[in-house]
Amino acid sequence: MTRAETPHIAPEFETLKAFLDHQRDTLAWKCEGLGDEELRQQNIEPSPLSLMGLLRHMADVERGWFRRVIAGENAPAHFWHPDGSESDFTRAADDTGESAFALWREEVAASRAIGEKVTLDDVVIHPRSGGRYSVRWIYVHMIEEYARHNGHADLLRERIDGATGE
Repeated sequence: MTRAETPHIAPEFETLKAFLDHQRDTLAWKCEGLGDEELRQQNIEPSPLSLMGLLRHMADVERGWFRRVIAGENAPAHFWHPDGSESDFTRAADDTGESAFALWREEVAASRAIGEKVTLDDVVIHPRSGGRYSVRWIYVHMIEEYARHNGHADLLRERIDGATGE
């Protein structure tokens, strides 16, 4: 799989977008070539994490920050459960890799489109907390969120088939 290149010299927004795309591509790479059962494996006890769960979680993270917060859309989370749990991780047993990837890619595409309409200095209001965030902060947070979960994906993938790599 080819991952997005990160420029060594570029304007700030271009650099942040490239680093975010690199992290997105890394998650896809960690899941590449696996079947549904492998993607569902929760093999780091006691954690309920799975690669399928990470795809679902990141679809909702993309949706939350870009569609709900930046764009102000009424876009409820896909996997929020009425009991307050995040069912992206705990209720992935009935999902398929194909549907999880499709949903995640749809949310990434929406995020990229929204990112083309804003500047880093734009300030948005979080609809639930009322907190104020710059688009810059959201991009840095998204890079951090993917990087943290890609570390989890590294461990999960290695436990599945021994595959490793940056």
